[in-house]
This record gives sequence, structure tokens and C-alpha cells, in this order.
Amino acid sequence: MKLLGVIVALLLAQAPQGTLMPYKAVHQPEFVAASQATFLQDDDIVLGVSSGNVAKAYPAADLTQHGAVSDAVPDGPISVTWCGVCNTGLVFRAEAKGRALHFQYDRMVGANEVQKDLETGTSWQQATGEAIDGPLKGTRLTLYPVVRTTWGEWRRRYPQTMVLKPLPGYAELMPSRSERIKDVTRVGPEGAPNGALGLDKRLPARETVAGLEVDRESVAYPFSELRVARVVNDRVGGLPIVIVHQPSSDTTTAFDARANGKVLRFQPANDDASSVIDLETRSTWNAYGLCLEGTLKGTQLKQVILVPQFWFAWSQFHQGTRIFTAH
Repeated sequence: MKLLGVIVALLLAQAPQGTLMPYKAVHQPEFVAASQATFLQDDDIVLGVSSGNVAKAYPAADLTQHGAVSDAVPDGPISVTWCGVCNTGLVFRAEAKGRALHFQYDRMVGANEVQKDLETGTSWQQATGEAIDGPLKGTRLTLYPVVRTTWGEWRRRYPQTMVLKPLPGYAELMPSRSERIKDVTRVGPEGAPNGALGLDKRLPARETVAGLEVDRESVAYPFSELRVARVVNDRVGGLPIVIVHQPSSDTTTAFDARANGKVLRFQPANDDASSVIDLETRSTWNAYGLCLEGTLKGTQLKQVILVPQFWFAWSQFHQGTRIFTAH
């Protein structure tokens, strides 16, 4: 199994010309201003993180060549991760038991990356953030708020964002990687990859879903259904949830739907759901949970963290998950 993981990692880093770039994590990232990110197109997928006055974008096409990027934001160390095999992009607080951790690719389990921290030698499942062996076995990393979106949408929201600067050799591979990520997000390849665990055939194995787990209840929201619904009012683990999906960029955000002690229900205010209206107060909100107009103006809903990834990856770690349908 470990040999298979090494082979997969090498294939993921293979250039069209046949050269191999090392598949290794970035522990000293460099960033450039948005105006200098000429290596990105508006529809390229990025993971966006904001903390205080700091906003950063991590291009998926770069992340898929490294697996993990160690970074720090104003409220602490983070690890920005991407598994190219299962299309999973997640950010974790890079610390456990009061100790900062740095991660590096170790092997594959269930066709999902396992990363080992350099400090304790513990192995962590990327899809769940759980330590599966080593001194910290059983510990779970805390998910950090992140938005999977496009470069154009993130830059519009945060004009002053910084962008992860790709290393020489890796930058040249980004255009082809970016096209592949966009293609498989729209229409996933047939079947699950080798090594996947028990398959749940209710959805195609590599359909992209936004997974959500609250208090042991889990739900998968297929992007194909979200593109139709655009706004979903749901309840997961007893928590009222609103999910907003902007079809033009596949940006999907989720929030606790309570404000001022009241549960709100929402509907799209325009075709792309870049703004929404709550039915209780008729206030207008943006797709990021901020009320722009109406009696609740200035109110910010609490973000709920989604896990976008292929269905096979979500379902194998969340057996029996509910599936959302728009009809």
C-alpha cells in the first residue's frame, strides 16, 4: 500500500515532458500580491483563507503538486492541504496538544493521502484530520475556515489578498493541472481509483460533493444539485444551516442560519446567488453571510466548514451519509 502511494505521488508530480518534480510539502511559503499573480486565470480554483486583515489564496494547481503547505495566519499556524486523487482541499489548524506541527506526504489509505508530521512521526488522514497511527493516534486536527472558489471571485472579494508563489519547475505545470481540476470538478472520471474503500453506489464515485458533518450527522451536497438549488435551507445535527452555491464559480459557503435568536430561511436574490434574501426580515445578504441591507444590516452569520471532495472519499469516511437532492 505504501509503494502504491509513492507511485501515485510521483504520477501526480509528473510533467508532460516526463520530468519529475519532487512531491514534497512546502514549509517556507512565499507570497506575492494579487497584481503579481500572472500565473493565475480568473477561473482557476483556489483555497481562500482570511484572518483579521490578512487574506491569502492558495492555487489548487500548485497545492496538488505538494500535498501540504505550512503557513501562519494571525490566529495561529495552519496546514493547507490538497489530495489530487480525491479532489479534497482542506485547511487545518496545524497544532495538537499545544504543539505546532508540519506535515509531509506519507502514504495513501482509501485513495486519500495520509500525511506524517515531522515533530512526532504521527500519521494523519487528510480527508478527516484524524491521527491513524503514531504517538498522537486518535487525535483529530481542527478544521480551519476556508472557501474553495475561483481566483476571480476571491480577488473580487479580497483585492488586497496575497497569493502563494509557485516554486520554479512547479509553476510551469500549473496550467495543465488547473484545467484537469476544473474538468474533474464538472464531470468526474468514471469509477473510483484503486485503493478506495467500500463504494457507496448512490452517486458516481467521482462526483464532487460538499460534505458537512455536525454532531455525528453527515450530509453530502452534490455540486450538480447545488447548481440547481443555489440556496439550501437545511438542518444538520440539530443545527439550522443555510448553504449558498454560486454556479458561475462553484463557490459554496455554509452558515449557521440563526441571527438575533431567530432561525432564518433564505432564497436567492439573483441568478448566481451572489446575494440572498431572508424570508423572515426581507434583509439582503451576500454569499458570505454578511447582511448588506435591511433590519439585520451588519450582522455576520457564523461560517460552517464544508468539505468539498469526490463522493467516494466522503462516503467511505462517512458511511450512511444523507444525500441532498434539489427536487
